[in-house]
This record gives sequence, structure tokens and C-alpha cells, in this order.
Amino acid sequence: MTAPSILHADLDAFYASVEQRDDPSLRGRPVIVGTGVVLAASYEAKARGIYTTMNGREARRACPEAAVVPPRMETYSKASKAVYEIFNDTAPVVEGISIDEAFLEVGGMEHISGTPPEIAAALRKRVLAEAGLPISVGVARTKFLAKVASGAAKPDGLLVVEPDREQAFLHPLPIQALWGVGKVTTSKLNGLGIRTVGDVARTSRVRLAAVIGESAAAHLADLANGRDPRPVQPRERRKSIGAQSAFPRGSRDRNQVDSLAAALVDRTARRLRAAGRACRTVSIGLRFDDFSRASRARTLPFPTDQTETVLAAVRELFDASGEEIAQKGLTLIGISLGNLEKADTVQMELPLSERESKGGIDNSALDQAVDDVRSRFGEDVIKRASMIDADQGTAVPTLPD
Repeated sequence: MTAPSILHADLDAFYASVEQRDDPSLRGRPVIVGTGVVLAASYEAKARGIYTTMNGREARRACPEAAVVPPRMETYSKASKAVYEIFNDTAPVVEGISIDEAFLEVGGMEHISGTPPEIAAALRKRVLAEAGLPISVGVARTKFLAKVASGAAKPDGLLVVEPDREQAFLHPLPIQALWGVGKVTTSKLNGLGIRTVGDVARTSRVRLAAVIGESAAAHLADLANGRDPRPVQPRERRKSIGAQSAFPRGSRDRNQVDSLAAALVDRTARRLRAAGRACRTVSIGLRFDDFSRASRARTLPFPTDQTETVLAAVRELFDASGEEIAQKGLTLIGISLGNLEKADTVQMELPLSERESKGGIDNSALDQAVDDVRSRFGEDVIKRASMIDADQGTAVPTLPD
């Protein structure tokens, strides 16, 4: 049987751990990230019954001594990038699953970096030493087993599932450990007296299919019996970088829309530059009071990573949508930068605006200076005048790879 060579690395309570890393006074205390809704909870908070997606008011009632902090998406993105650099330096094949977890294939590296368990142990030490974050790692023969193992190792642990111990590890677990088993499937399987993974493994596919369908039955039977042939594969790079923000219901005047659009462009263009990318396509997305949606896009003559060039294109797109916005009211806007290329391999654009064309203004130095100041002192240290004391909505960034 194939030796375990797949690692599933999963940062522990990621957002909350970043907050505890950056603020020593939060260490060892229950920490809740997010005010309206819990986005993350430290293990100290989880022990008090706090969970992700819980209503913020309920969370504070359940754990009044918890420290509640607003999310810092830019900081989490930087932390994730630092950890992924360690992942990529550890294994030749890395499959990112989310901002805080990934699969790594380390087979055949014994003479270079050690055995898979040794590589996993070294990875955990590096992430803690270099990124300052705890991480749990599962090592197994398949992706499914590795992920279950990392979950069992939490918090801040390492678990290796050897091939001859797979059934002993997997079969006592509740059926919810199987991918795809939610409340409905759990209820159906419980109706057959099936409560553990081992029960699934011992039940015929015909009997399973009678209650959950043939496809689901085959899927769960394979997982329960340790069959998961999917290899670790790098995911395609993100095709776009963007952000969106909600408005309270009701129409918005041109100045309010322009202010929010400018703020979103500032954030999105900054992430574009941080990722070392340039875009050719600028898109906007709109959601109206009647819940209908619209989108518009413009393809630029040259790739760009300059804020003012992107903003000029966004303003043209909003100008073209002005009548529809006035008639329907606006509840959400989004900005997306697509058709991405590496910034260091393309010839950058000529200025788009008439003022820039006549004056030959290059804003790249200004963009870099603003990026540097915000990186050092925080996102809100520099604002456009139109955003001071303005209602900016609730921005939800789309993080770059």
C-alpha cells in the first residue's frame, strides 16, 4: 500500500490567531473577530460556545469577557501570503484550498527533506517561527484522510495516519466527518441506523443508494473505505481581483456612488500591485433595490496597475449606468480587475485621461508612496477627501492569490 505522502496544513483559528499574534494582550483570552457576525473565534472563545457565523450579539452574551475586534482583511491576506511562501518552499506541489489551508504533496523527498512526518514537523516549526502562527497538519495516503487528520490534530498539532491504521482511525468517527454529509444526509443515514463512518463502510451501496441516491452512495462508500484517488494539483491562478460594498436600501446620488467606487478602487488597485499583477479589463457590478443586477466592463488598450487609470475607467462605466441607478436605487456595487498579467512582463499603459495625456503624468510613484504609508501605518491613514466622514458601506474584499 502507498505510504502517506499528502499533507493537509490548516492554520488554527486563523483570523483570531493573527489578532493574538499582533496584540500580546489578547493571548490566552477569548477573542471574537467581527461585530455583526462572528467571522472567527479563538480556541478560548470556542470553548465558551462561540462559533463562526454566530450572531455577534449572541456571542457577546455567551462570552461577555471576550475581546471583540474588527476584521483586518489586508493583514490576514499578508499573513496568508507569508504562509503560502513557506508552503511553496516546502513542497513541489501545493494545492491551495482557501486563505488558511492547503494540500502539499511531499512524496519522493526523503533524500532531500526527510520523510513526510519529518517534513510536516519542520513545516509547523517554520510557520510558527516565520509567520508567528500555529498550524495543524495531517499526513496520510489520501487527501480526505489528510484533511480529517489535521482536524483531529487541532489545535496546533500533527497527526500521521499510517496505512495499516486507516480503518482504526476513520471508522469510529461520526458520519459528519465524511465530505458531503450535512443535516439532511445525516438524518437519512440515521434512519438506517448508520451513525459512524464504519457503519457506512459496512453498508452495501444498494442500501445506501435507496435513501441518498447512487452517486452520493458511491462517494460516501469510497471515502469510508479509504478510497480517494484525487491527486494534489495546483489550482489555477485567480482570474480577477476585486471588492464589493453594500449600500442601505434606497437610491444614491452621484457623489455617494463615486466616493464609494473610489474607495473600492483604492483597495483593489493596491492588492493588484501587491500581487505583482496588471489588469486589462475593468468591470463594475450593480445590485438594485428590486434585486436585479447589471454589470459592465471595459477593456483597456494596455495593462495597468495604476489607481487613477483604473478609477477613470470605473467612472466611465458608472456614468454609463447613471440613469439606471437613479431609477432603480442601488444596494451594492462591485469593482473587478480582470485579464491579469504579471506586471513585470508587460508594457504599461499610456495615461487614459485627457489631463494625463497632455501632461504626461505617471502616477506609479504616487501609488507606491501611498501603498508604503498604508502598509506601515494602516489602511485608513490616508483617505480621499470625499471619503472623510462619508458612509462607505461595508466592504468585502476578494483576496488575491
